[in-house]
Amino acid sequence: MTTTILAETAASLAELKNNPLATVASGDGFPVAILDHNEPAFYCIPAKAYELLLDKIEDAELAAIVESRKLQPEIEVAWDEL
Repeated sequence: MTTTILAETAASLAELKNNPLATVASGDGFPVAILDHNEPAFYCIPAKAYELLLDKIEDAELAAIVESRKLQPEIEVAWDEL
């Protein structure tokens, strides 16, 4: 069976167990595919990359909210009422 590996760097589960930080560092800031019997078991993502990923997801969610609300009518509000 063929499997697509969605990372430029791959390491075995044994390598991860032997030296986790070196395995993460081998990706140079990008995800590392962790293989179990030559199949991707999971992707090891550095903290900064994970934070950026969460920021992008949040931006996409906010953009969807903006899109859904942009055709709503405007409501006039007086500053004194706030």
